[in-house]
Amino acid sequence: MDKNTITGFILMAAILFGFTFYQSKQSEKYNAEQQRIADSLELVRKADSIAYAAANPQAVTEPAVQETPAGQQSPVYKDAGLEKAHAGEGSIVTLENDKIVLELSSRGAQPYSVKIKDFYNYDSTALYLFKPGMSEYAVSVYAGEYIRTSDFDFQIVRQEKDKAAFRLYFADGGYIEQSYSLEEGSYMAHNELSFVGMNSIPRNVSSLDVDFSMTIPRMEKGFKNESQYSKLDFYQPGDKKPVEIGRGRNGSKRVNSKVEWFAFQQQFFSAIFSPAEAFSEGDFALSFFSQEDADRNLMTCNARMRRDFRPGQDLTVPMDMYFGPSHYNTLKKYDRKFEKIIPLGGWLVGWFTKFVIIPLFNFLHKGISNYGIIILLMTLFIKMVVLPFTYKSYASSSKMQALKPEIEKLNERYPKQEDAMKKQQATMDLYRRAGVNPMGGCLPMLLTFPILWAMFRFFPASIELRQQSFLWADDLSTYDAIFEFGRRIPLIGDHLSLFALLMAVTMWVYSKMTMSNQASNDPNAQSMQFMSVWMMPIMMFFICNSLSAALSYYYLLSQLISMVEIWVIRKFFVHPEEILAKVRASEGKPLPKSKWQQRLEEAQRMQAQQQRQQNRRK
Repeated sequence: MDKNTITGFILMAAILFGFTFYQSKQSEKYNAEQQRIADSLELVRKADSIAYAAANPQAVTEPAVQETPAGQQSPVYKDAGLEKAHAGEGSIVTLENDKIVLELSSRGAQPYSVKIKDFYNYDSTALYLFKPGMSEYAVSVYAGEYIRTSDFDFQIVRQEKDKAAFRLYFADGGYIEQSYSLEEGSYMAHNELSFVGMNSIPRNVSSLDVDFSMTIPRMEKGFKNESQYSKLDFYQPGDKKPVEIGRGRNGSKRVNSKVEWFAFQQQFFSAIFSPAEAFSEGDFALSFFSQEDADRNLMTCNARMRRDFRPGQDLTVPMDMYFGPSHYNTLKKYDRKFEKIIPLGGWLVGWFTKFVIIPLFNFLHKGISNYGIIILLMTLFIKMVVLPFTYKSYASSSKMQALKPEIEKLNERYPKQEDAMKKQQATMDLYRRAGVNPMGGCLPMLLTFPILWAMFRFFPASIELRQQSFLWADDLSTYDAIFEFGRRIPLIGDHLSLFALLMAVTMWVYSKMTMSNQASNDPNAQSMQFMSVWMMPIMMFFICNSLSAALSYYYLLSQLISMVEIWVIRKFFVHPEEILAKVRASEGKPLPKSKWQQRLEEAQRMQAQQQRQQNRRK
């Protein structure tokens, strides 16, 4: 490499490190701001009752001022039934089926924890979607006074293995009931919120608030990979896909229109809340913990929803709560577009993933249990499908390599910059006489790019690969560390992934093979060769070092197969001596000109004419 190339490499490396440092600082500032926003949500909630009273003075009846005997504490609520329930400590009720263990707390009549069976954390401990006491499900409504269900201890009126019901009684005999049930073979919990005989709710109250908050713990080995694929989703009627918040960054969003369902989504597991009637509006917020969090928490999700309410009659509000894996076919069977939370790419890439990659993956898994072998067979199948395109690309590249001596001669014949047009015309004439299409190596590869992107999206989001071992990798869904540094290093992280390293080395060898046709004294060719041979492998190593080992393994296989294809094409299908003989045999003979060449010659004539006019002025 010459001095300019080395200087360019140093500058690009400096820019890359500088950008990483800048992004880190910006992320810290952003996280701090979003935490401030999240903290303010609680203050907003507490102000709701004051705001409602100001907007609806006719619905609010101020309590009579009563003297409180010395030594006694003033009651918090006017209603004696609420005051008694407010003082309760609560107890735990457990529901269970063959899929999940759902603990419910009578304090708030809400989910207390969810353990998902048949799955484990990376350290082999039980997998909790949220741990005991790390969630809140509260309903707020004005019933003569502002009440929030999470502030009261409900009475347990039903308790079975897969069913439970809780009631909050008012002094006038009305009550709020929360009931839950599970079905065998399902990750779905059915919830019904009922208002019975609630005469204390004014008739002009038209809505109630439903708040959800959940802290999701870390479950995977790699924090970076896990956080990048964890997010909050919400789906609105008529949309093609849900709106996403997160992917490793804090975020919040206000929605002033209907929401059919929303999901708190860890990389491979989700909590999805789907009411029978859409919420009328809502606020969403998500914040991530740092990698050094002592409790190994991943993120906290908040949803403050509003639902239209019709008082004056008994009312039941059904809602389904999904607590389980983000598995495409499992979510799809509910027929509510839940499967759209899985990141499969845009319409073209997503279509290929849904109708080719996933069915092929499932078909191979029926007879093969080793996922490393499945990925190998998938790679071979995909390579066979795109072989007609890759053959044209590699054949065109091999023909251009055979013309390298002739291209070198043209570079020597036209060394000056002002002769660039002549050299370009002569080069195109050489390609035409050799029967080479200079775009033949690019266009076919563009057609295969959606497939590469589909695999890039599929592997990190595929729960089937979670905790599946292959060779030295103990979990194909995350990185395969062969060396731990003990501290974080910029760009690389705290480990070295062997599959990512092998992939980068193979990419370097592959680029050397495909770029060998570039002329050595062509500055543009030197720049392209440097980017392909050096920068791309280095950048891909930095990107893949913390991502799924299955992804790096797939790219490694893909490039190894491509190298074999290039060798076969050059060995048995493209013969340099025949191409050169064809070129020499056509020398001096007129060839039909393409439209592109005609436009090139016209541009050359105009350039020459402008040059003559400039000479005359001088």
